Amino acid sequence: MASSYLDTAKRVIRMEGDAVDALGERIDDSFNRACELLLNCKGRVVVTGMGKSGHIGNKLAATLASTGTPAFFVHPGEASHGDMGMITAGDVVIALSNSGSTAELVTLIPLLKLLAVPVIAMTGKPNSELASSADVHLDVGVEQEACPLNLAPTSSTTVTLVMGDALAIALLEARGFTADDFAFSHPGGALGRRLLLKIDNIMHTGEAIPHINTGSKLSDALLEMSSKALGMTTVLNEDGSLAGIFTDGDLRRAIDRGIDIHQAKIDDVMTANCRSIKPGTLAAEALRIMEDNKITVLVALDDHAKPVGVIHTHDLLKAGVA
Repeated sequence: MASSYLDTAKRVIRMEGDAVDALGERIDDSFNRACELLLNCKGRVVVTGMGKSGHIGNKLAATLASTGTPAFFVHPGEASHGDMGMITAGDVVIALSNSGSTAELVTLIPLLKLLAVPVIAMTGKPNSELASSADVHLDVGVEQEACPLNLAPTSSTTVTLVMGDALAIALLEARGFTADDFAFSHPGGALGRRLLLKIDNIMHTGEAIPHINTGSKLSDALLEMSSKALGMTTVLNEDGSLAGIFTDGDLRRAIDRGIDIHQAKIDDVMTANCRSIKPGTLAAEALRIMEDNKITVLVALDDHAKPVGVIHTHDLLKAGVA
């Protein structure tokens, strides 16, 4: 029986993959016209569809909205009972229907024409009423559903989903949509933190920065490290600029060399020319620098090479970036 399950899964994946391949082969200039309509839309993109097409429509509206194209979903049944008021002149409608004859959608066409709202139809029937009355028709037809009864929407919904993604990404590229723009649409969760959070929001500043001066004893550095609990201390020149840092790792190496921790000077055991970072840097970039250099701490320096903050991998972990 388990083998039968796997055979079915492979058949479904193969059939849906073939349907998507066929879509790529027949896509034509209608796609360009649809993109131009959407790109020049002065209002919002309104996506509508019934049943399974409606579920795909919801996803398409969400994808458009998160990639720079203001969009929302309207249920066609509700549109006939008041929600038509959500559609205004200047909008563009994307109507999804595999049959192209869904009554709830066909009913809306005359109303949309009265508003002079362009309609992009995505159907599996190029000669259907919806396809014929639309300003642009995108053919998302399939030869056969992956369902053995050829009834349950499977291949057809996959192809419609792919066509919707193709529209969204084509518009994203045409708008020059950037990672910063994407972050603005996704401020919550791990993605938002990685794209928006800067080290300034989480680094240790002011009196929390461990520091000693050049010429100090190693034992003084250990006391400072212990009191600030960051596993390191900055070492400063007379003018307050960074001369180097001393870390737990430097301490281990000093002990391995047989250095007297009570008599040694910090200048002899610190790490000079250490990696640093500028304030305002993204936390995700700080993490990348740490990982690339196999270090656990970075000092943020101002334009005069003076420390203004210290960030540790633990801070990135707590912030949900690492």
